[in-house]
Parts: sequence; C-alpha cells; structure tokens
Amino acid sequence: MKRLSLILFIILFALPVFAQDPQPEEKCWLRRIFSWPTTVVHDTIYIYVDEEDDYDDDEDMVENESSGSIPMPFDTLNTVDKYRKVILFDNGSWLYFDIPKPDLPDFISNDHWMTDQVHAYYDVNVKDLPEEVDLILCDSVHGWHIPGFGRMVSTYKLRKGHKHQGVDLGVPFGEPIYAAFDGIVRVALPTKLTGGYGNVVVLRHANGLETYYGHMSQYIVETDDIVKAGDIIGYCGSTGRSTGPHLHFETRYMGQSFDPERIFDFEKGALRDTTFTLKKHYFSIYSHEGQSDKESEVAATQVPPKHVTYTVKKGDTLGGIAKKHHTTVKKICKANNISEKKTLKIGQKLIIP
Repeated sequence: MKRLSLILFIILFALPVFAQDPQPEEKCWLRRIFSWPTTVVHDTIYIYVDEEDDYDDDEDMVENESSGSIPMPFDTLNTVDKYRKVILFDNGSWLYFDIPKPDLPDFISNDHWMTDQVHAYYDVNVKDLPEEVDLILCDSVHGWHIPGFGRMVSTYKLRKGHKHQGVDLGVPFGEPIYAAFDGIVRVALPTKLTGGYGNVVVLRHANGLETYYGHMSQYIVETDDIVKAGDIIGYCGSTGRSTGPHLHFETRYMGQSFDPERIFDFEKGALRDTTFTLKKHYFSIYSHEGQSDKESEVAATQVPPKHVTYTVKKGDTLGGIAKKHHTTVKKICKANNISEKKTLKIGQKLIIP
C-alpha cells in the first residue's frame, strides 16, 4: 500500500513539470531543474513566383516558418538571361538577383548596322571626318576593362607591306577575352566568313567607337547582345591568319582604325584617361601613341608603299619571279614570311616588294 501511494504521488507531482503547455516563469522552476536545455529553431523558406517579369518582393515571396537563423548565400547559378542569377541559401531557400544592364542609347544600332560582315563603314572617307572629337570612354555608370591579359607582341604599324591595324596581345590559348567597354555586339562571325580575323567579335559602343577581337578559339556572344565592360565574350585562340595563340585587338571610329595604345596602356593594364580626344591624323598607320601632335601630323602625310600581288603560275620559281620584278628572292621571302627553300604552289599569291 505504501509503495502504491508513493508511485501515485510521484506521477501527480511530475505531470506539471513535463506538461506540453508552457508554464509561467514563476510556476515552472521544477522544469528548469529536471528538464534538459532546449532550442527553438526558426527556418524561413522563400519560394519565388515569376509572373510576367513583375518582381515584387512582398508579393512574390511566400514565407514558411521553420528556423530563426539568418539564411546565408553559398552559391550562385546562371540562368538563360546573363543579367539574372539564382542565389542559393544554406537553408534550402533561393531567389533571383537581377544585375543592372548597361543603359545604351538606341541610335548606336541605327547607322551602318551590318551584322554579316566585319567592316560596316565602307562609304565613310577619312577626309569627311571632323578634325577632332572628344569621346567619353567611361564614367560613374559605364566602366572599362583590358580586353585580354598578355604582353603586347605586335603594335599598330605597317608590317610586311600590310597595315597591321591593331595590336596583338600574347594571351594564352583558352584564356578569356573581355569586352573593353559597355556596348552591343554588331558582329559575331566564324573564320569562314571573316578571312584573316578568324573567329571575331565586333562591339559597337555608345560614343561611336567599335572594338574588334580577332583569332578567338570561340566566341560566346551573339549579334545584338548587350555586354558590359569586363563581360567574357570569348576565348583566345589562333584562328584565321595567325601563327600562334593571341588576341588581335582593334579600335575604330566610323570604320577608321587608330592605335589602340592611345586608349590603353597595355603594359600597365590601365586606361590612359576617361575622355579621349581623337584627332583626324591619328588614322594614319604611321601615327602612334607617344608621338607629339606635330610628329603625328607629319607622320600622317606618309603614303604606305604600294606592292604588287603576283599569282604563281606553272613553272614559276622564286628566282624567276624576283628577276621579272627587279627585286631579290630575299625581299620576296621577307615580305611573305616564307623560306627561300619553300616550294611554290600554282595559284599562290605573293607580295612583290
């Protein structure tokens, strides 16, 4: 009887301690003595609802209660729109994050907008351009980026009798190529449609500039894509007329090329200034960064030498061609970057200096 009374007493005494309903602080001191510590976990899960691109955080997020800790982002996923990302949180939630697009005026794609050929301004002559024009390269809204990381291996100059109308940067094969400024893709074409440029992308910028990116192994943008400065547009390669992996980079205004080193200091990886004054005499292949205005004006009066292009016929030899054109085999080989022992092919084109 005593044992039964003791058991009943213990049961009645313990019920308030382990009851599910919370007890007032002053009445549950026994719970604090006899029970183990507990934590309440609050987990918040967000479900994103996409309705006709109308994004309102208050309406599009449905909140379910489950954890009190702040969700921490741990990964980002791409979407079909490169300016929209998916952010993943450590509690299983996710949300969209929109990256601001460059604000570009519509008029930049209204004039000479050709997407099926590299050069668009065939009807623009240098003499018709202004003596000088101020170009804003970047500001608080629009940025800039070096097009590729590599030492400069060839400059803007007359090379082997031809105008080399850009600079070559020794970017390793497969390394990213970046948009130099905010712009729109005018051209994204494969080697078979571009000749010496190989796989090439041409970007048009709001200030009237166009930048060319040649010899890429592949490009990852399409015509009419909007790009921000620093966006990856492709990867370095050796397509087209190329002897090894590098980026051929050009700067042009109304179709006329000028020395890209006037805009970028490639050695330091820096933009020379936020505003660039482009002068008409800069369009000469003999006008380079580092020259004074007077030196550039004088250089611009030079006329590039004209060379004869000869088509190899049956029975031709280098010696015979050199004698016929009153030159030497050595000069022909140097102009065409070939060996004096090279076997000529019928139909091959040779520059005769």
